[in-house]
Amino acid sequence: MPSKKVHIIIVLLVAVVFLIVLHHNLLSVSDLLSRDRSESNYVGLKPIDFIIDAPQRLSVARTGEEIPVVITAVEERLGGLIAAINSIYSNTKSNVVFHIVALNDTVGHLRTWLGSTVLKNIKYRVLEFDPRVLDGKVQSDPEQPNSVKPLTFARFYLPNLISDAEKAIYVDDDVVVQGFTMLLWQTIFPPNVDLLELEFCSISSYWVELRGCFNFNTYNYLGFLDYKKESIRKLGMKASTCSFNPGVFVANLTEWKRQNITQQLEKWMQLNLVEDLYSRTLAGSVTTPPMLIVFYKKHSNIDPLWHVRHLGSSAGNRYSSQFVQAAKLLHWNGHFKPWGRTTSYSDVWEKWYIPDPSGKFHLIRRQAEDSSIL
Repeated sequence: MPSKKVHIIIVLLVAVVFLIVLHHNLLSVSDLLSRDRSESNYVGLKPIDFIIDAPQRLSVARTGEEIPVVITAVEERLGGLIAAINSIYSNTKSNVVFHIVALNDTVGHLRTWLGSTVLKNIKYRVLEFDPRVLDGKVQSDPEQPNSVKPLTFARFYLPNLISDAEKAIYVDDDVVVQGFTMLLWQTIFPPNVDLLELEFCSISSYWVELRGCFNFNTYNYLGFLDYKKESIRKLGMKASTCSFNPGVFVANLTEWKRQNITQQLEKWMQLNLVEDLYSRTLAGSVTTPPMLIVFYKKHSNIDPLWHVRHLGSSAGNRYSSQFVQAAKLLHWNGHFKPWGRTTSYSDVWEKWYIPDPSGKFHLIRRQAEDSSIL
């Protein structure tokens, strides 16, 4: 009998130990799932599915802390992305890491282009952006089915793209960099500032030779927001406030997360669907208005040479050649892209362009020239 009791006690002890271990594991799993849900739904964001590729390939010694540079990869503009990356990588010895945001159908073409050229040595991650995150926040124009470009909104979700960085540089794909990237990276954020950008109006007082004439009133807040709407008027933002172009900026991601900037941007995206808050003066700009609202008096100017803009506003040369050579960053925002048939300063941009080894992407003007010769 005693041995039977001992046997029963041993079985009970084993069962108790098993239940304790099982309970501990269940708590750990529950905590992990809870943490995952918290991170994936950061500031109310619907989960974005990423395909992450971090080859960590570097053949050239790069020093210092990692400098995250975010840029989007749009299939029909992929040549611009390549030129932008090449210009940044070639003009710095810093430890730059490119976070390339793409849609799934572009990833293969992108990897082939990077892997088959001198850019195989860059350090990069490919992130797949799920456009479903924009459901209920933007609406396409029925007359223009492709009016919504999902990747233009990737900049709204920077903390989700780079979760472990204190700040990041964002650049559009129609830029080239001629300066030392570390100088831009080391720019100090003043107190209460979340974004470093150049106000458009400030460039008018800079020593720039402008050929042609801008209507500077077009590029203030009135050019982007409809001040007839009560929701805009109640914000108390002066209509004459200088706007900024969110195609190049340095973002304070620590403050971005603390102040729930992404959630604020989404709020104004959703409200615009209901109230149509954007001005028609600058039709087609759907990413700038929410950023102008959210970063009102929360941004500070960078050196004007770090964002020389509007090279794509016309086919003619707007700046002197001396100024273009001195510029640290050139931006072809506007209709005339540097890979198009007609563009300004095409020789400057082509210095950084690398032909597509797959043959899918062509410079349009080159095609026209070749056909005329034949």
